[in-house]
Amino acid sequence: VLAELIEKFVSHLSESQMDCYFSTGSYKVMDTDVKKENLSSVQKLGVEMTVRYGKYLNLLKEDAENGLCFVLMNCEEFLKQQQRTVVSSLCCLQEHYAGYDWFASSIFLIMSGDREKTLTFLQQFSRLLVSAFLWLPRLHLSMHLPVTTLEYGIHPVYFCSAHHVEMLLKAELPLVCSAFHMSGFTPSQICLQWITQCFWNYMDWSEICHYIAICIFLGPDYQVYMCISVFRHLQQDILKHTEA
Repeated sequence: VLAELIEKFVSHLSESQMDCYFSTGSYKVMDTDVKKENLSSVQKLGVEMTVRYGKYLNLLKEDAENGLCFVLMNCEEFLKQQQRTVVSSLCCLQEHYAGYDWFASSIFLIMSGDREKTLTFLQQFSRLLVSAFLWLPRLHLSMHLPVTTLEYGIHPVYFCSAHHVEMLLKAELPLVCSAFHMSGFTPSQICLQWITQCFWNYMDWSEICHYIAICIFLGPDYQVYMCISVFRHLQQDILKHTEA
């Protein structure tokens, strides 16, 4: 039901010029068989984890690994069309996105391993503003960002979403804010980790689906509210750890 709902919603929005924040060129999906060997070691590890998790949730079948590799390779090629060349020694500014694409993997699971549905959804989704915040590889070396922003290698999720979380945390949860200040960590570091991984390893699958759906339906600012609500939920634990 969720797959059908977000599919129809995103398809409807992507057809409206008013809602399309990013322009995307035409992309023809690669027909050739994509081999796992073409992926980086980080991607291979991510694929294994995703497939294992998908089978545990009874969402994926035996041949799911090839389908996920196909999706990841096509996403990389599709997003490459909208990238700039930046000469830098920073690891995060090399041609390939340094991490694993947790968002595309989450959509692959929501679509029960249907690679065509997943790719169609991601291509349409990439036109919407919310894609910049939910799908981190979406803005990797992106021509949609100013060159000065790109050269710093800091993703907009960090200086937009995570920054707003810190501002709200001061007002909403001052004790949690103080606890972070005393620890030498910043809430934005933790939020960036959660958001990059789509809350994998932190929330149950149904909650991950709710997070993705809420942000798609209600807007990217709900990413900030979600992080604040998690900090509120963890407040007693955070304060207990601070005392200890």
